Amino acid sequence: MRSLILAALLTGAALPALAQGAAPADTKAKTDDLEKLQGFQSTNTQPAPEIPQTGRRADAIRKTLSKIKLPDGFKIDLYAVVPDARALAVGPNAGVVFVGTRKSKVYTLTDRDKDRVADEVRAFAPGIDFKIPNGVCFSRDGVLTIVEQNRVLAFPAAEFFYENPDVAAGVLVKQGELIPASEESFNHTARVCRVGPDGKTYIALGQPYNVPAPSKMDLYKKWGIGGIVRLDADGKNREVYATGIRNSVGMDFAPDKSLWFTDNQVDGMGDDTPPGELNRATKAGQTFGFPWYGGGLVRTAEYKDQTPPADAVPPMADLPPHAADLGMTFYNGKQFPDAYKGGIFIAEHGSWNRTQPIGARVMFAKLGADGKVESVKPFAEGWLTGDGEYLGRPVDVAVLLDGSLLVSDDAAGAVYRISYEK
Repeated sequence: MRSLILAALLTGAALPALAQGAAPADTKAKTDDLEKLQGFQSTNTQPAPEIPQTGRRADAIRKTLSKIKLPDGFKIDLYAVVPDARALAVGPNAGVVFVGTRKSKVYTLTDRDKDRVADEVRAFAPGIDFKIPNGVCFSRDGVLTIVEQNRVLAFPAAEFFYENPDVAAGVLVKQGELIPASEESFNHTARVCRVGPDGKTYIALGQPYNVPAPSKMDLYKKWGIGGIVRLDADGKNREVYATGIRNSVGMDFAPDKSLWFTDNQVDGMGDDTPPGELNRATKAGQTFGFPWYGGGLVRTAEYKDQTPPADAVPPMADLPPHAADLGMTFYNGKQFPDAYKGGIFIAEHGSWNRTQPIGARVMFAKLGADGKVESVKPFAEGWLTGDGEYLGRPVDVAVLLDGSLLVSDDAAGAVYRISYEK
């Protein structure tokens, strides 16, 4: 289906029919814009203004970066000033970076002179009324998927046509049908996505509670809330891929095609329990223990008298309690030393539910030849001061085409670039 969408774009044909639906009156104008974009019609939307890349804010961010500790040979620089920067998607052809947010915009970062610093930052598709467009991911053939709180959109050849405010768009899952509207919440609404080796789009759906009531379990299992769902490239044939997940905000496919993901675990159980999780799904239908387990093998008070599923898959690694491990990526680049190749970089957003805060760093999980996690250690740290002040809060990590590592930070409003020189 992605190839059909792209072919339609390049030939000027109509986009394949994708799921659509009526919108409330107060969003009618924006809905009309989206419908026009689906038919390659102009919306007369003006280009979004550029985000300034110089001045006091950029200088302050660079001052913070001078305090970040990295292994020998590595350095960190400001790649772009990006308000509310969260999930990252690097275009597979031109290397344009798309950045999701937990607000109402998706941004594009363009490095025209290839000096590894973004020259231009603008909002993408400014005529579309996005709602929490956190999830961004590319297919290998260049189709961008944006997953909002309760809608999924597709943009063929986005990194070649993004500079025009009018871009070809398709609706994969219409508004209100990713989850039931009754389950929309302000909590755990930042979706993430990945396009798998099978061409399907995988979407993590965090459930909105610290621990959900038993009365919610059947509904959530049916919809994949507190789990991962997958769809065909055209949005059809939705199925629940994995369950028993509290709130995953980071996932990536390993070279062996298994899906690894982080999971934020139950709050309010103490500073040092339960641990966060790094998990691995090897097939459809697996469950990962929540809400019977609050994290790792720690039982929740709410479900302590119930028997957990016998087939619950344990984590590949326990992560520091309440550090809020979010985005993750396998390192598939060639720039870093061999010790990092095939390992996993993880962005820790930093704790809120601890008397002594931890996190706000980038971790590295080293894998052994057997595919198991040998260690998880800090790679880049210094955004959390000894006084407990956050100078930044990493959210996501992505490998740039040159093999360097991008890190987003929604507190500082920035994207950083970590590079290595021998």
